[in-house]
Amino acid sequence: MSPDVDLERVARGTPMFSGAELAAIINEAAIMATMSEKDFVEQADLEEARDKVRYGRSRRSQHIEEKERLATAYHEAGHAVIQALSPDADPLHKVTIIPRGQALGATFSLPEKDRYGYGLRYLSAMMRMVCGGRIAEKRKTSDVSSGAASDIAQLTQMARAMVLDWGMSSKLGFVRYSGHDSQEMFIPEREYSEETAKIIDEEIRRYADEAYRDAERVLDEHWAEVERVAEALLKYETLNAEEVRTLMEGKPLDKPTVSDLLSAEAEKDSSRSVKPPSATKPREDDEGLDAGLMPRPA
Repeated sequence: MSPDVDLERVARGTPMFSGAELAAIINEAAIMATMSEKDFVEQADLEEARDKVRYGRSRRSQHIEEKERLATAYHEAGHAVIQALSPDADPLHKVTIIPRGQALGATFSLPEKDRYGYGLRYLSAMMRMVCGGRIAEKRKTSDVSSGAASDIAQLTQMARAMVLDWGMSSKLGFVRYSGHDSQEMFIPEREYSEETAKIIDEEIRRYADEAYRDAERVLDEHWAEVERVAEALLKYETLNAEEVRTLMEGKPLDKPTVSDLLSAEAEKDSSRSVKPPSATKPREDDEGLDAGLMPRPA
């Protein structure tokens, strides 16, 4: 393992992972480092292994139409900018438009501590963040897509739990309304009136609508930052939190683009295919060089 590996950072990025999943991360990272002919397992190998174990193998070779790629870049930029601007949310870790599993892109957080409960400010920040993708995508493309399906599910799940389980509705008070599922009939119990059911629906909708409106306001105020992050995603495909902050401050990034990396890899593969000369003695212009120190093709 490279001495530069930060295991605390790895731990922060693997909340709720099982022992088997942690072992799989180490195994996958070792395989990746070996295939890349590295001397050490590096931080990047562990990060990629974690993403593969939790979210599936990356599908870099998958062809994605440019229009869909643009929508994905703005979708993820919307998530990333709101998360970067939200002190009550988990810190941003990285954002990518490389397809993985069923997703065309993803925005990752990096929790600072173990979390055993959820405060209202944290939940509100996370709900705004999940709304940011749809809002940014719609503003750029004048269209909406099914790419927000998981965001909508996450938003609805949080809002329902806040109202039904956690007593966070001022209208409903300090009462639990979710009930207990029947193990025999598989029909959820509902021990409240139709009037209460209507209030529950209204409160869930209120939380969702407030989060959406707040996210719209944030993105309206910071649209220039969204554009910079989205355009950088189209060039680099993946950005870490520091790079996102640099872009949001209006500064350029000093890193190779995807095209640069592909060109360098092609040159590397080409140089590997060159065979060493078959001459058995040094050429005249090489006289004086120790044959054992002759340069070899890479």
